[in-house]
Amino acid sequence: MHRRNFILTVGTVAAAAPLMGALSSCAAETKAFAGHVFPELGYSFDALEPYIDAMTMEIHYTKHHKAYYDNFMKAADGTDMLKTPMEQIMATISSQSEGVRNNGGGFYNHSIFWESLTPEKVDMSGEFKSAIEKDFGSFQEFSTQFANAAKTRFGSGWAWLSVNTDGKLFVSSTPNQDNPLMDIVEQKGTPILGLDVWEHAYYLHYQNRRAEYVDNFWNIVNWAKVEERYKSIIG
Repeated sequence: MHRRNFILTVGTVAAAAPLMGALSSCAAETKAFAGHVFPELGYSFDALEPYIDAMTMEIHYTKHHKAYYDNFMKAADGTDMLKTPMEQIMATISSQSEGVRNNGGGFYNHSIFWESLTPEKVDMSGEFKSAIEKDFGSFQEFSTQFANAAKTRFGSGWAWLSVNTDGKLFVSSTPNQDNPLMDIVEQKGTPILGLDVWEHAYYLHYQNRRAEYVDNFWNIVNWAKVEERYKSIIG
């Protein structure tokens, strides 16, 4: 299995992988921060083809995600946020600036997104499938709800599978770079799977065919990671 080491809070930065080319300087840069670091992608830019093309991956990761990270770090500079877990920052986002909300959300959301994708097929375990069936009735019903949330999100945003405070799974969508952890959303919970439906996530390959992008998403979901997050929440 490919290594996916996404560090969102306190930790150290591993040596940058050779595939990082344009980001070779990022590892040295992020070591300076005691808390939040820019995550390694964990697979090559072309690893998810034909579902997500290499150029889209490279631009999305090195330009969009990196910009969210850089701008969040600028907004957090000189504050306790540099040492505060992203989950806590998201949970009190109503008290933060728009810069923290937009860029912190973009940094956090994308880190979950990359980690939820895999170039190697990973099937859902029977245990997690049972949890899906318990809360949605069937996997088909879950996938229909999730796909609908992604396809009908007006403009830019995300579709989510999350766990609420009662341990129940639910599907929702959020605009822009908001997420279910934020105290400003209607349906609050802890996200375990997210799908980016900003146009920059798919437009080079799919143009305006968001629905096709959403349908192909199921071919590259890392269900092992999604289940790992789920178990860490419900205990």
